[in-house]
Amino acid sequence: MKAGGVTTPLEARQGKAFLLLDPIREHYLLMKMGWYQDNRIKSNVIHVRLKDGKIWIEEDWTEDGIATDLLQAGVSCEDIVLAFHPPRLRQFTEFATT
Repeated sequence: MKAGGVTTPLEARQGKAFLLLDPIREHYLLMKMGWYQDNRIKSNVIHVRLKDGKIWIEEDWTEDGIATDLLQAGVSCEDIVLAFHPPRLRQFTEFATT
């Protein structure tokens, strides 16, 4: 922010982060929302869900990838599905296919 509390265009485009948790349906999202001039800015940064005992990464726009963080935390690559890849291409990753 600039002095006086004025939001710069870059800060407005980046928006504010919101964590949305649905433990009943096992979906977890990190979103960014805000306004730039008269345009609504919103994007899913991360969307992860739990399904069949695995972590399905539905969307991930982080720089290093949430899968990297999960692996560093000790989660096995066999327990992670990169669901943002088409099913036919998942076999070419080091992660689970389903």
